[in-house]
Amino acid sequence: MRIVFAGTPDFAARSLAALLNVAPAAGWTVPLVLTQPDRPAGRGMRLTASPVKSLALAHGLTVDTPTSLRKGPDAEAALQRLHAARPDVLVVAAYGLILPQVVLDIPRGLRAGWFPPLTAINVHASLLPRWRGAAPIARAIEAGDQETGITIMQMDAGLDTGPMLLTRAVAIGAEETAGELTQRLADTGAQLLVEALRSVDTLVARPQPADGVTYAAKIAKHEAWLDWNQPAAVLARKVRAFDPFPVAAAAMAGTPLKIWRAAALEREADAVPGTVVAAQADGIDVACGRSVLRLTELQRAGGRRLPAREFLAGVPLAAGQRFDAVAADTAHA
Repeated sequence: MRIVFAGTPDFAARSLAALLNVAPAAGWTVPLVLTQPDRPAGRGMRLTASPVKSLALAHGLTVDTPTSLRKGPDAEAALQRLHAARPDVLVVAAYGLILPQVVLDIPRGLRAGWFPPLTAINVHASLLPRWRGAAPIARAIEAGDQETGITIMQMDAGLDTGPMLLTRAVAIGAEETAGELTQRLADTGAQLLVEALRSVDTLVARPQPADGVTYAAKIAKHEAWLDWNQPAAVLARKVRAFDPFPVAAAAMAGTPLKIWRAAALEREADAVPGTVVAAQADGIDVACGRSVLRLTELQRAGGRRLPAREFLAGVPLAAGQRFDAVAADTAHA
């Protein structure tokens, strides 16, 4: 089996690593890897290869980083390299580019007689049809879902609309962040991908249900700013959903802060939303539209993540102080 792999972040690198681990014994080869171009990262904003590119190069694989697969010289060159790789199947995991039908038509396909041909499969981090789109893990936490999972799906030209091949549910921990859940789902996705490819002769494609479709829009930085008029439980979920990106934010007296950890308390506060009602070693309690949010880990711009006790030693807050009402388009901390 000749597999062209397309993916970018660590989530995808786990799947590629799983493929490479079993490829020699299974008789699989990976003649080409597609990933996003190098991006500026870190404090120095140096161009940095994606986790998938780094892994692929470490294994001596051929890597291509097209900026588009739809039109232009870059896309044309990428299509030529895809044809030259002579893939049986295209495996996609968090790639970041929409694949047009012309790309999906390139692989030879698995299992003769399958219609439409099984030319491309995707490792998607949700239980489809819930949370199609770019940010399924963060949106599941933000919405308060109790579980999510992995769907191995047959790709078509739509946005995560293809038939489902395998699924596996994963419970979401009560205090789990998007970063933590991503790590668990990456491992589950890698395992399920290998299982799907090993059992391709017995796979059954199931159309996605028409009911229950939701879309996980890409997260924008402005969403990170906490609106204290919302219930504390909603804000606590946002804090977890936006860790590690874009990180929940608030500001006091014009000073922006990142909020890394918070918990909703089951008590009300007779105060305007955004007002600090208590500031102690175990957390900073803030009145919300409903209930109270306890901030337990914070960070000033240019500083380190600190538990509330250490944060208060450098930023003395007191009951009665109030967080700013921040405009949605304010720059992120």
